[in-house]
Amino acid sequence: MLCSRPAIQVMAANLPRPSTRAMATAGSKLADKLPELSPIKDNAGTVYGGKFTVTLIPGDGTGHEIASSVRTIFKAAHVPIEWEQFDLSGYTEAQSGTVLKEAMDSIRRNRVALKGASTENTEGEYSGLEHQPVPGVVESLKVVTRAKTERIARFAFDYALKNNRKKITAIHKANIMKLGDGLFLNVCREVAKQYESSGIKFGDMIVDNASMQLVSKPEQFDVIVCGNLYGNILSNVGAALVGGPGLVPGANIGREIAVFEPGCRHVGKNIMGRNEANPTAMLLSAVSMLRHLGLEDKARQITQALNAVIQDGTVLTPDVGGRHTTTDFTLAIIANL
Repeated sequence: MLCSRPAIQVMAANLPRPSTRAMATAGSKLADKLPELSPIKDNAGTVYGGKFTVTLIPGDGTGHEIASSVRTIFKAAHVPIEWEQFDLSGYTEAQSGTVLKEAMDSIRRNRVALKGASTENTEGEYSGLEHQPVPGVVESLKVVTRAKTERIARFAFDYALKNNRKKITAIHKANIMKLGDGLFLNVCREVAKQYESSGIKFGDMIVDNASMQLVSKPEQFDVIVCGNLYGNILSNVGAALVGGPGLVPGANIGREIAVFEPGCRHVGKNIMGRNEANPTAMLLSAVSMLRHLGLEDKARQITQALNAVIQDGTVLTPDVGGRHTTTDFTLAIIANL
């Protein structure tokens, strides 16, 4: 899944039909279902001494464990990257000010970041604009703007062109939210007309129907563009179809900055410190980052090693039916580099 953090999400939804057998037991088939992101390369990272400098924010829960796995694999693969790591978890609001500013300065300077799962507020239902006019009554504001909707719609079509995708589906609830989602849908339609000569098909679907269709007939979707709340729900449905949240990468592509992170924001606090976390989502996000930086050879090398481990099915973490640790899985990937 690709996420544009102005508010809206783009999902590369080339999903298989769900199997009646539990996905977690199908280790040899998982590699064929892992998505690969190839974001639009709008911005290169910052290079010092022949190496890219990347901001690393491990995130909450098992973030440190999966970030450590990625760093270990990158080191073994001799990836030309230097990390600037910032630990933002566990601070109170008063304590976080300085370290958060340092992390933000690092991201602005490096223009590329890799982060673990955490929470964020943006447009749409995630604008964070809530108030309580009277006790017992809460009003939440949903924000939709033409500028940011047009931006993500164009990104969706550009992504489809670059990655040979054939169809874009806009997900909405314009039948009820006629102004907010109506604006979103109308802008997507306007942008679609500008890409008619590309041959990319455009359609739309109401979000409740899309949830059912994604489970019953996932093959009908190619690229999905939608608001943040809808995207978070649908991306988790998609993740379940391909094996779980530990497998799905994500990317946040801005005009000047790109931040890569797992596509499903599950922090995994229930397995924190148990060395059981699946680093695949974080690793694939990091691989997408390598492609964004133009390091295609290293991206291919790591992807092939990861696929080899999953296809073999011998060393897998518990979330996909295995009995091995994060460390075991990491070392198995390194052995296949």
